[in-house]
Amino acid sequence: MRLRDKVALITGAGSGIGQTTAELFAREGASVIVNDIDEAKGKETVRRIADAGGIALYIHADVTDSASVWAMVDEALKTYARIDILFNNAGISGVGAIHEIEPEAWDRVIAVNLRGVFLPSKHVLPHMMERRSGTVINMSSCIAEIGLARRASYSATKGAVLALTKSMQVDYAKYNIRVNAVLPGTIMTPFVEQYLQASYEDPEAAIAAIKTRQLSGNLGRPGDVASAVLFLASDESSFMMGSPLYVDGGVVFGKDA
Repeated sequence: MRLRDKVALITGAGSGIGQTTAELFAREGASVIVNDIDEAKGKETVRRIADAGGIALYIHADVTDSASVWAMVDEALKTYARIDILFNNAGISGVGAIHEIEPEAWDRVIAVNLRGVFLPSKHVLPHMMERRSGTVINMSSCIAEIGLARRASYSATKGAVLALTKSMQVDYAKYNIRVNAVLPGTIMTPFVEQYLQASYEDPEAAIAAIKTRQLSGNLGRPGDVASAVLFLASDESSFMMGSPLYVDGGVVFGKDA
């Protein structure tokens, strides 16, 4: 029970890594605030947690809208009186080289993946500062460290999230708030399945090709990332500050010659 009596807010918790992390946090003793723009998916995560004996509350909010995020945080604080952990997980994919991307599509990826980290942090951090305690985990990606074809908008946001994480840590260390980032490789989630369908004529061939660039020889699972996020959320990582945690099957630092 590494998160006993903690309250955790997870954005984008309706599926994939967010859902798996929410369920794991609940099993480890946390009360979990489940956020997702898709109400049906968010409530399904809450149902799964409740069926397993955990505590969870769904709160709808659009992470790109300041008023919506403020209302979510306000409701969470009125319900639980505290937020100990913020996992900025919500995100969308973006496909295309710079010359292929329409400005509206570019702006949408920036809004969800970067503004969607800024706004929850902006509204949760003052509460953590007042309590002089808290942990923030930001979802970056191993793509922040490597070049990958036709991922211009997505890589731009994930590189920005990594840089933002380091800057946030400098600003909030004096309040005993830790800020770290998780950098997954290719994890088989609905999110990844969507971009495979959008990017490749033959998604199955694409999966086979992606496996070859990971030293593990396989794609990751949501649970692989959830376990890493749990570590960052727990006191076990108390000496990690502003750090990137790679969960990428060896993509960034490995090359099988």
